[in-house]
Amino acid sequence: MLRRGLALGGGLVVLILIVLGIKGCLDARANRELSDYARNVTQIVEETKQTGSHFFGKLADPGSLSVTEFVSEVNADSSAMDNYRSRVEGLSTPGDMGHAQNALELVYELRASAMDEISEKMSTALGDAGSAKATAVIAKEMQTLLAADTIYAAVVRPEINHVLESNGVSGSDVPPSVFLPEGTKWLDESAISSALGSVSGSSGGEASPGIHGLGLAGVSINGTELAAGATTSISAEETPEVEVTVENQGESTENGIGVSVTVANESTVEGSISAIGAAETGTATIPLTPTPTGEVTLEIKVDTVPGEELSTNNEATYTVAFE
Repeated sequence: MLRRGLALGGGLVVLILIVLGIKGCLDARANRELSDYARNVTQIVEETKQTGSHFFGKLADPGSLSVTEFVSEVNADSSAMDNYRSRVEGLSTPGDMGHAQNALELVYELRASAMDEISEKMSTALGDAGSAKATAVIAKEMQTLLAADTIYAAVVRPEINHVLESNGVSGSDVPPSVFLPEGTKWLDESAISSALGSVSGSSGGEASPGIHGLGLAGVSINGTELAAGATTSISAEETPEVEVTVENQGESTENGIGVSVTVANESTVEGSISAIGAAETGTATIPLTPTPTGEVTLEIKVDTVPGEELSTNNEATYTVAFE
């Protein structure tokens, strides 16, 4: 009986040691996953900080950048933010980090959508036609960036660091993430307008010397050319995209060219062309959503540029049957 008791006790000790060993391995694995998650978040946050510094640094001081170069820089920052959003959505998330991950995804969805909209409106804001409206949109998206910063500071960072602390993981706390500069002036439309006015080649409402003029060079929908005075049939099975080709008939590059399409004298959708060189053409692609039905008129209008004296060739009306 004694030997049996000792054997049973020894077996129990071994079993306890095995259980403790397994638990220790599982705990270590869980902690590694938490550390890896925090490290990946930190890396994205640090890269986001660099993108924010670059974007707002150029906005505050564009130096000798031309309109085209400045817009290209903004587009690059927007693409970088889209990349960060994709990386956040692809993070391997430990179970305890589920709530923090959802909030983090929201932060980067707000940041990416705001930068995409800013990028889209920047060329128009740097021009003359439609610049005030585009600048107002940019200022609104600055509010979105501020909201993203607030969510990160109030929810994401405290939640991640709390989970790390609760699981005994030290040295892996995630840093603050402020994309919009603190105490920022960029919520003010006038500050944005003033900054954009210092970009080399932006219109600022004044025309450069020489002849200025634009002309409507052609209009098509999903590749089908429209003809004035005739009815053009277009399939309504796919979203119609109006391609408006504009010719620069002047002697200088024109920037931020606004283009509009008015459907049946009711709804108007707008697009823009960032820049067109002298004697060159550019095209604005404008989706019509929702898709019109039946036979409708489309009024195409190209905004005039500073110094343009003849604008009768900037607009045309077409009849389209959507079938």
